[in-house]
Amino acid sequence: MNVKEKLLALRNEMSKNGIDAYIIPSTDPHISEYVADCWTSRTWISGFTGSAGTVVVTSNTAGLFTDSRYFLQAEQELSGTGILLHKVGLPDVLDYPEWLRDNMETGKTVGFDGKVLTVALAKKLSNLFRIKDIKINADNDLVSKIWSDRNTIPMNKVFEHELKFAGKSRVEKINEIQSKMKYQGADYHIIATLDDLNWIFNIRGKDVAFNPVAIAYAIITESHAELFIYNDKLSFELKSQLESDGIRIFDYEKIAERISQFETGKNVLVDINKINLWLYNSIPGHCKIIEGSNISTLLKACKNSTEIGGMKNALRRDAVAMIKFQYWLENSVGKDEISELTTMSKIRELRSELPLFFGESFNTIAGYLGNGAIVHYGASEDSDKQINPYGFFLFDSGGQYFDGTTDITRMYHLGQPTEQEKIDYTLVLKGHINLAMAQFPLKTRGSQLDILARKALWDLGMNYMHGTGHGVGCFMNVHEGPQNIRMDENPTTLEVGMIISNEPGLYRSNEYGIRIENLILVVEGDKTEFGQYLKFETLTLCPIDTKPVNKSLLTDNEVEWLNNYHKRVYDEVSPLLDDELKSWLSNKTKAI
Repeated sequence: MNVKEKLLALRNEMSKNGIDAYIIPSTDPHISEYVADCWTSRTWISGFTGSAGTVVVTSNTAGLFTDSRYFLQAEQELSGTGILLHKVGLPDVLDYPEWLRDNMETGKTVGFDGKVLTVALAKKLSNLFRIKDIKINADNDLVSKIWSDRNTIPMNKVFEHELKFAGKSRVEKINEIQSKMKYQGADYHIIATLDDLNWIFNIRGKDVAFNPVAIAYAIITESHAELFIYNDKLSFELKSQLESDGIRIFDYEKIAERISQFETGKNVLVDINKINLWLYNSIPGHCKIIEGSNISTLLKACKNSTEIGGMKNALRRDAVAMIKFQYWLENSVGKDEISELTTMSKIRELRSELPLFFGESFNTIAGYLGNGAIVHYGASEDSDKQINPYGFFLFDSGGQYFDGTTDITRMYHLGQPTEQEKIDYTLVLKGHINLAMAQFPLKTRGSQLDILARKALWDLGMNYMHGTGHGVGCFMNVHEGPQNIRMDENPTTLEVGMIISNEPGLYRSNEYGIRIENLILVVEGDKTEFGQYLKFETLTLCPIDTKPVNKSLLTDNEVEWLNNYHKRVYDEVSPLLDDELKSWLSNKTKAI
């Protein structure tokens, strides 16, 4: 079926079930950003392949609601489907909850699959709809009724995340969670999110592309931990090890039944932003629900010394692949036929040669010229551009290693940059450097630092519409909360051990995109009479292209930071290179 035929089939099912509007989010029952193929309902119904966005279908219209990262991509992928693009974040553009409130008639019914919508969103919808008596039906997975060749849940084997990489045993982690549960008065803590769960139990898997996670649920009680997972996914050895650590193992499908058996008067801790409505509704009415963050989320975000060491090692090795890539690119463009897809294959090949390599951490964004202006661009056979010896090439990629996760964006100007290109590039670089140099007091939020990356752009009336930084896991999801650096308010404060990306950008539609990204670690800064300060340590080690730099736009401090950074790159990475690459790197890291 094409998209129009799928929408027609969905509307037929909606009619049968008395549903006037149907919501299809991008998530799965574990509220994941990246999902297994069996849960790609939004992509299947619409053809839009971005990682964020929600489709809403009514009897006479269909819309995709997504943010600025995907505007250009969505316009291309939705062309001819009849699905309208709602550019959320622009003035006067409503997100889908408010749009439904304003566009649904009184007394109508909105439906969705309660297994893939969070409790927080369901509560928001309920509050918005109350004024017009709009009803909610959360018990229908209508997509399954029309998606005949839908994949099943992956049954890949789970493997141990070794202590030499994790730095803390699963028993230690569970004990720490139980201690904090006791402080909060919780008898049960339900964990649905895969990154939290895999971190807690020191397991990893291959169930979701790019994210080394296994699909499961968990319940932590005051005395033990319970893991809900398909038995076929566990080897005899791993199952025995988990059980010897006091973990009780149940079938994946039994999670709701187990929750429904919670005893009278027990307190249940859940994160309503990280649990689906179906599980939440399984909690007996005789229990008290405590709404709070998953305890593991903040514990996971503040890396221990072993994880920090592993991340540094992974990034140092990853730099070798990136340096080899740039060397290859510079010596091949204009001589060999190279396209965006070619570069994606090349970096995958180079990373796969490195020790402890597991896979890529996301689908490489290789955007030449105008494709670089599509923030989350994914090259395909249809869009693939040949790369020539001129213009900007944006290259955003990363690797998963058993000891760490990497994410890096570098710009390569393959010819002689124009004055405008130099200005744009240097302004983005200024923002990157100013954030990297920041020192800030304890209890500072990422939103309070975001302007440091944007001010040089704002001063000239320019901006970028994505966040400046996202948290990064350690051999885990490349996008990891709760910390971030962006304009939107986030109550999470930055704490020692958190790893975040630093990636300001600038995008000129159909011309080029610019983004410069390193990973940074929150460390202790100065302690003064005004209190303890924090700062960032840049972890990524890879030369930043200086060809497009307009040095006159940089302050002395910014030039000093760049030169010191490049000296460090050479000092730390050159011992891993042969003589030819050492010489090349020496030239790329010389002071400006």
